[in-house]
Amino acid sequence: MDHALLINRFAAEQGQPGWSRQRLLHEALRHTIRSGSLPPGSRLLASRALAAELGWARNTVIYAYEQLASEGWISAGRRGTVVNARPASVLAGVSRAAGTGAMAAREISPSVPERAALSRRSAGLACLPVAADLAAAFAPGVPALDAFPLDLWRRLMMRAWRSLAGSQLNYGPPAGELALREAIAAHLRASRAVRCSAEQVFITDGTQASLDLCARAFADAGDKVWIESPGYGGALTAFRAAQLHAIGIGVDAQGLAPRPQDWRQHRPKLIYVTPSHQYPCGAVMSLERRLALLDQARRCGALIIEDDYDSEFRYDGPPLAALQGLSPEVGAPEVSLSDAPVLYLGTFSKTLFPGLRIGFMVVPSALVRSLHELLARSAPRGRAAEQLALAEFLREGHFGLHLRRMRRLYQQRRDALIAVLQHQLSDLATVQGASAGMHLALCFDPALALDDQAISAAALRAGIVAPALSQHLCGRRSSAWSGLMLGYAQVPAEQMAGKVARLAAVIRTELR
Repeated sequence: MDHALLINRFAAEQGQPGWSRQRLLHEALRHTIRSGSLPPGSRLLASRALAAELGWARNTVIYAYEQLASEGWISAGRRGTVVNARPASVLAGVSRAAGTGAMAAREISPSVPERAALSRRSAGLACLPVAADLAAAFAPGVPALDAFPLDLWRRLMMRAWRSLAGSQLNYGPPAGELALREAIAAHLRASRAVRCSAEQVFITDGTQASLDLCARAFADAGDKVWIESPGYGGALTAFRAAQLHAIGIGVDAQGLAPRPQDWRQHRPKLIYVTPSHQYPCGAVMSLERRLALLDQARRCGALIIEDDYDSEFRYDGPPLAALQGLSPEVGAPEVSLSDAPVLYLGTFSKTLFPGLRIGFMVVPSALVRSLHELLARSAPRGRAAEQLALAEFLREGHFGLHLRRMRRLYQQRRDALIAVLQHQLSDLATVQGASAGMHLALCFDPALALDDQAISAAALRAGIVAPALSQHLCGRRSSAWSGLMLGYAQVPAEQMAGKVARLAAVIRTELR
């Protein structure tokens, strides 16, 4: 803390003419402690150091400290001079005056409007749905964190740290560590039929960071971008923040379903899709629909953003090839923007753990150089140890083994959830999108006209996180989707009956 700045600011705002330096320092420090800017446990500067910083006599500081100590605000010990925990009487007085947090906020910044820090476009994002508790049933996208091989990961992290050179503590390569990019490229070629080399792989801080980058790098303010409706709110956030014109395109049982007039009237610059497991409804885009999308996008010069967020988990039938791998032009050196290349997005937040914050993008060869130059100027990379540990996790086969274990576990939990839903709610809703991923859609019978957002809010009050499908709509186009998203990866099979019973009670109450 800059004590000289603190004293000068306090003197200008609240100091009184005729106060001595001792009084001014005492009042300023007491005000700072009362407001919470110096919380309990904070260590103050030694009296000699503070006197030197202020250019005052040391006795002045000593007298102020002694006065604060006599009032119970600070105490001296082996750790130096430390701020004490607030006495109950002081806390009660602060609470009576204005509420502890509110008083602190007003003392520090008495005239700042509540939302002054947000721009208009940022404030508009506040209405988008978020999960209140990302660990509760049935929050979508949360893996079984207790099943992650944490001891193995610790060993790999320690090995990575031991291998680091001092130079690797600096900013890393703009595209990420080469070892991880090579490992990801090898995995994608083998498991997802993605056509790519390591140079086409760019490491990001997760899918949201990838979406933000796509919106900034490949479109200008005002450009039109298609997004599935219902669709992923994080993508909508990224596009709106980049001031793009987001247009919701309807979804049916085969995925994104653009109409002929959409191509004519709303020519897109970007097209965002989740073809392997549509978010949130779970539809799998048919091969015919995929090929048609590639062809139409190529004709209008659009870029397709393929978000392959949880396709590693497929339970019914063989794994599906990525949309990116269906077009022989994608990834070829001669590809151009007019050939509708695909920007392929992946993440380790679902397959490993969200706190890792590592995702990746695969871009066509024609875009590698320009994107690399952009990132070199605007987004320096870091966290070499985590990237090197993850590269070894992939190379040594631990990732494949973990995926196989999680597929078995998630399939058991999915089957248990479906069985309970069919037993308790088959008269009100049907299950869709359960063939892959980590969540399914519980779709209400349209004849019942249930308010899925009201049910979602009531379920949250009952301790169940179940986002409403209609909350993910984009635009004013009518939609038949009404229901709830239910994530099951983090919910033990033996708990499904109790959790669903609680949810069913909420739904039936709303029905009545």
